Amino acid sequence: MKYLKICFIALVISCNSSSKKAPKMQGAYLMTSQTINDGTKKTEYTDVKQLKIYTDHYVIYTQINAADSTSLFGVGSYTSDTSGVTEHIIYSSRDSSFDDSPSTYKLEITKTADGYNQIISDILIDSAKSKLTEIYQSVGTKDSSILDGVWRQTKSYEIKGSDSTKYNRTEYKAFKNGYFMFGLTDKDSSRIRTGIGFGTFSMLGNNKMQETDLNSTYPIIAGQTFVIDLTFEGNDNYQQTIVHPDSSKTVEFYERLKL
Repeated sequence: MKYLKICFIALVISCNSSSKKAPKMQGAYLMTSQTINDGTKKTEYTDVKQLKIYTDHYVIYTQINAADSTSLFGVGSYTSDTSGVTEHIIYSSRDSSFDDSPSTYKLEITKTADGYNQIISDILIDSAKSKLTEIYQSVGTKDSSILDGVWRQTKSYEIKGSDSTKYNRTEYKAFKNGYFMFGLTDKDSSRIRTGIGFGTFSMLGNNKMQETDLNSTYPIIAGQTFVIDLTFEGNDNYQQTIVHPDSSKTVEFYERLKL
């Protein structure tokens, strides 16, 4: 009888272990709360605006603090297994600094009815090792578009009349489930500045899209809707052109990130 009990317990443990699956992360998610515990105090933030997108292989997030308009973003690849998600960030930017050295984060993931929760148990925040807990809500639709994925800007410039000015920046952009985001490091001025924006988008035929910026570092575009001209070169390169009210244009070129 004792032998049968031991075998039964072992069978239950084996079944529970084998039933655990790697979390499926593809989608767009809005963060609803963020809690930082540095071992001495626990602080919860609910006014920080962050969108996170997972594609088949890539992850990108953009964040803005509504209180002071500071912003950050990060982009990289990720893997998923029964122990959670591992993010391999290749580039990040925060306020007046950027980091292009690779970094890896192990996330404990708990899927919920309307999104997921994540925990990074040992992360350095403001020089203190902390436990970071974030709660996300799934957003958007399941519709797909030719733009879905993560893109890196290869060049960009502004045209005013007969003059053109090339931008000196590093920028990434992503589209998924009817949401978009961009994160850039502006190096044009005497100081480095991080800029972000995210919101909803929709295709208007094959060569135009409409973006509505819900949150942005730049007050001039926050809450605004733009119609953007698109030119595609195959599936992995595109050009976007925005015509401003003063007839000036911003032209940007992107290539798709691919493993």
